[in-house]
Amino acid sequence: MQTTPESSPDRQQIYVRPAPELEIPESYSRLRDIVYNLWWTWSPEAHRLFGGLAPSTWRHYRNPIDVLLDLGAERWRDLQDDDSFAEAYHRIVGQFDAYVSPARPTWFERRYPGYRGGPIVYFCTEYGWHECLQTYSGGLGVLAGDHTKSASDLGLPFVGVGLMYKHGYFRQSIDAEGYQQHLYPDYDLHRLPLLPVVDGGGRDLHVSVPFPGRTIHLRVWRALVGRISVLLLDSDLPINHPADRPITSVLYVRGREMRLCQEIVLGLGGVGALAALGIEPAIWHINEGHSALLAIERLRRALERDPRPLEAALREVASNMVFTTHTPVPAGNEAFDAPLVRKYLTPWAEGSGLGIDALLALGQPEGGGDSFNLTALALRTCARSNGVSRMHGKVAGELWATLVASAGLRPIEHVTNGVHPASWVGPAIGELLARRIGDGLDQRELEQGFAEAVLALPDHELWAAHLAQKRSLIALLRTRILEQFARHGRGPDELREVDRLLDPDALTIGFARRFATYKRADLVLRDEERLKRLVTAAGRPVQLIFAGKAHPADRPGQDLIRRIYQASCSPELRQHLVFVESYDIRIARHLVQGVDLWLNTPRRPLEASGTSGMKAAVNGVLNCSILDGWWFEGHDPAHGWAVGSAEPQPDEAKQDQEDADALYRVLVDEIVPAYYERSQHGLPAAWLGRMKQSIATLTPRFSSARMVREYVERFYLAADGAADGAVSPDPSR
Repeated sequence: MQTTPESSPDRQQIYVRPAPELEIPESYSRLRDIVYNLWWTWSPEAHRLFGGLAPSTWRHYRNPIDVLLDLGAERWRDLQDDDSFAEAYHRIVGQFDAYVSPARPTWFERRYPGYRGGPIVYFCTEYGWHECLQTYSGGLGVLAGDHTKSASDLGLPFVGVGLMYKHGYFRQSIDAEGYQQHLYPDYDLHRLPLLPVVDGGGRDLHVSVPFPGRTIHLRVWRALVGRISVLLLDSDLPINHPADRPITSVLYVRGREMRLCQEIVLGLGGVGALAALGIEPAIWHINEGHSALLAIERLRRALERDPRPLEAALREVASNMVFTTHTPVPAGNEAFDAPLVRKYLTPWAEGSGLGIDALLALGQPEGGGDSFNLTALALRTCARSNGVSRMHGKVAGELWATLVASAGLRPIEHVTNGVHPASWVGPAIGELLARRIGDGLDQRELEQGFAEAVLALPDHELWAAHLAQKRSLIALLRTRILEQFARHGRGPDELREVDRLLDPDALTIGFARRFATYKRADLVLRDEERLKRLVTAAGRPVQLIFAGKAHPADRPGQDLIRRIYQASCSPELRQHLVFVESYDIRIARHLVQGVDLWLNTPRRPLEASGTSGMKAAVNGVLNCSILDGWWFEGHDPAHGWAVGSAEPQPDEAKQDQEDADALYRVLVDEIVPAYYERSQHGLPAAWLGRMKQSIATLTPRFSSARMVREYVERFYLAADGAADGAVSPDPSR
């Protein structure tokens, strides 16, 4: 197993170009290994080390490579004589080496001791590991990032495939009127924790994809995530025409033609990259329809290798393919006009022997229509398909029932999403759990005795840890909001007021997610007079923190942001409601660690899963949510609150009104009194009891370790074609 990316290949024999020369003294040379492995993203000690090396650089970039590049010879000389830094360095190196060591038995090796098959490959259009790598937009990407982290923790033979976006997803700013502005930074990929993949001769690996009248060439970058690799494809090469170099520039680009080009590159180029590296997967996992075109490239290669009827080739390809859908509404499934697909894929299809009409038929939605639907393509080309919560599996099954039945497919199942606890637990709560339960939250939460140990935590210690994280959140938000208001031209007196914005003793509610209209970010604003009475109640103040982005093409979503921002500027609400701009993983992490209550108000049953509430639960933050997605199966009055009923109301306006009324009632009658009820020691004892139940019960049930294990046991090694090289699992593990 690779521990030094400059020298040795990892278990899938993926070679990379040596890391750029960093001026690091020999005594601290192992920092190169650590900064080029995203293991550091879930190591609190690594974060503290980088922050101590160059505090201002770390605060600005959140990138350890920028930190190392910023250090001069004088600073390194000082560190040579710094015993505390040397001790921290050696401790982190020891933790890293223990984690990646091939001698350390992993869950997968214990569970499947005789496995000799190829790796599981996981295709996704976005990955969210850390804020310094802008290869994500929101929930799907963060879910994929957590999936890869747990695949590493569990020791799976695993390779991810995605795209490398030079400009990432947009950075959001909010102007003085509340309008969302879109900024696209130009990232220097050589200053990110990535390395270019090389071929056996040490030359950069290039993969080609046929386009109409030309060939697109792709460079391959590798992100090392603990023990596993993720390959990211990049079209920004001088050999490509200037019109083709931006194909991988922007995540979720608005133009439909460019979006199709991206998905051709991901699907066809991803299969080509694996082949060029000699990787023969045992399982192919399509995570959402964006990457479904990998199926047609696999079909082409199967027909080229063994010419035969399409149905026979399709059975072979589907036998070891798994598809996860994340979308519960027809409009959310990626589809393209058939003429556009003909333009780009006719030359490829005719050359493959597949034919463009046969290709279009694979993506034809049931009931006709002149479109090519990637969810339909994925369903027809995968042996197993699943939704991402129990309720979503049912909704997706009903949505695609006709297609599934007509094609003779297995019913759509479900694997409920999960989160990587070690990445989302806050520093104070994490230290408390480590001190009282033991290090290694990525393993501890699935052990027997975890719940009992959490329930035994001393109230005063848990409350102190929570308040520390709450104060950290408020400090970050004050800094961000001061910068925002200064940019808007507010006067010095108004800017000084930011120092008093948000009270650490007040009940603090968080709402942060993509601002699609069905998520109803403004439900709590439906009756502003009731809201004002709620937040300004004497002796029981409430404050709400909002964050989130709307897609640049989503005008209604942007209007929601504007409405909430303008409400935050009103005299009655300005000290009780804030909207923080530039939502990213860092803001998300602080919010789920520091608020008291997590609010989620989608219009049921349109929330496929939702994972933010799971991240909050890891920190003892209580959930108040519509009974949809994960909360439909996770809710228990012992650790949270439900809003409304689980039954959808066909009249949307009526449902919105009923849910708003239910939300106000539960806040006023139950949540606010529960938070402000204090014991003789000044502690909210009943609230703390719920916090413990939240950590103890929800962390193991909704961890990505549980999720990945479920995929392995029910889907990956249960897929029709997975038996080659696999053996029966050890039932004792």
